[in-house]
Amino acid sequence: MQSIDIERVQRTFGKVALQKEAVAAQFYDRLFELDASLRPLFKADIRAQGEKLMSTLAVAVRNLKTPDLIRDSIAKMGQRHQTYGVRDKDYDTVAAALLWTLEKNLGPDFTPEVRKAWTEVYLLVARLMKAA
Repeated sequence: MQSIDIERVQRTFGKVALQKEAVAAQFYDRLFELDASLRPLFKADIRAQGEKLMSTLAVAVRNLKTPDLIRDSIAKMGQRHQTYGVRDKDYDTVAAALLWTLEKNLGPDFTPEVRKAWTEVYLLVARLMKAA
């Protein structure tokens, strides 16, 4: 990733992180709206799952300049997701829900350049998870 894209993702994540509970709830509402068959994959309390989501995003965003530091943890997360029943096609649904959520919460700050940067980050993480 180019450093300008890393800056865009870090700056915009800072804005959504201020409302992390609401953002996580919106994300999961949208995810299940897009594909209700994913709901049974989430056995735990969805609020707790939202905290995990936002925490994971924070770690990934913070380490964009040094992705090797989190490569192993992302791979392990991918292995866990496979045991939960996550399929490759589900990653596309997650991407759609994530980008929608970011757009809703960032408003005019969700420029085409910001969308592109977030898409790159998501594709990187998804690729590492699927490869595991």
